[in-house]
Amino acid sequence: MYVSNPFISDARVYAEATSLIRAGYEVTVIAWDREKQSPPRQNWGGIEVVRLRTRLSTKHGFASWLWNGFNLLLWQRQAYRQALILNKEKHFDVIHCHDLDTLAVGTKLKRKLDLPLIYDAHEIYGYMRMRTFPHWIANMFLWLEKRLVTKVDRIINVGEAQKRYFETITDKPVSIIMNCKPLETTEYQPARNEGDFALLYIGVLHKGRAISMLIRAAKALPGVRCLIGGIGRPGYVQALKEECSKTSNVAFLGRVPMEQVIPMTMKADAVFCMFDPKDPNSMIGTPNKLFEAMVCGRPIICTKGTYSGEVTEQEEAGLVVEYSEQALREAVIKLRDNPELRERLGKNALKAAIDKYNWQKQEEKLIELYKSLQHDSL
Repeated sequence: MYVSNPFISDARVYAEATSLIRAGYEVTVIAWDREKQSPPRQNWGGIEVVRLRTRLSTKHGFASWLWNGFNLLLWQRQAYRQALILNKEKHFDVIHCHDLDTLAVGTKLKRKLDLPLIYDAHEIYGYMRMRTFPHWIANMFLWLEKRLVTKVDRIINVGEAQKRYFETITDKPVSIIMNCKPLETTEYQPARNEGDFALLYIGVLHKGRAISMLIRAAKALPGVRCLIGGIGRPGYVQALKEECSKTSNVAFLGRVPMEQVIPMTMKADAVFCMFDPKDPNSMIGTPNKLFEAMVCGRPIICTKGTYSGEVTEQEEAGLVVEYSEQALREAVIKLRDNPELRERLGKNALKAAIDKYNWQKQEEKLIELYKSLQHDSL
């Protein structure tokens, strides 16, 4: 597997890799340690992790896009060469690329080793880049993706909306493997906290996630305690931290270890997951927050006009509101003041996880996909 992060908190990649190991596969993840802070070699729960470092440091902000693009090319070159070295030690059977910024190296390796290639698109990369780059640059990524997917054998998406998109640009087989979580329990359990109503967000921190809106809405509400954790660009994260420090009932947690996310969600009363519906990537995304809330039996607050909001409405698993501070505040008050509503929505959320949205079902689809690649190669 290729992934362009240090692979220390990527829940999707970890879940897929551990599922494959349980099925008898051996998995090596070649990762990019941009910040040069993680071990270069590690065995993580049976996953062999090889982290590569480029000589250039990562820079942030629009003006650095060319610098970071060159840095990515350096990592891709290293990642290709590292795979060839590892392949001599133990021959690979499948190449599995996570997101577009690893796919070019995967297609090159496929040509060299004549191996099947999986493209695991966690999101539509060009849409994501529209958040920070001009549209002409984002469109270049969309064009590149259309070109590279012609060289893959299988495509994996995280949801129905992404699948529909890829079916318009390629005739390659597309499978949906959602970011669902393993079932923790089949019995509803009330929140494990005492005192104020606890509203939780742990995830990626950027402007499209409405974190500042959450802080403004929560600070005006008595009886509400808001917890915010995650990672993001240093400048934005620092600004959020300072904003939270000025508010008595909002706590900034920083990066939360992956294994602590579900226990913390179990302690919360509700989960926050509002995305800007004008962001094309967020509009069709299926966030981890949705499925974390479901397996914990917690109501979730989502935005109208997003796919996550659509699923929440279908399952009656939370409140779906307009993308505004006033609508968010009203939703928080509604959940804070109505324990019976929280319980009903939480039970619906857990039932949805048990019936459809759990990792056990996604694992079965992943293993079947790998078996189909083996069958095709015979």
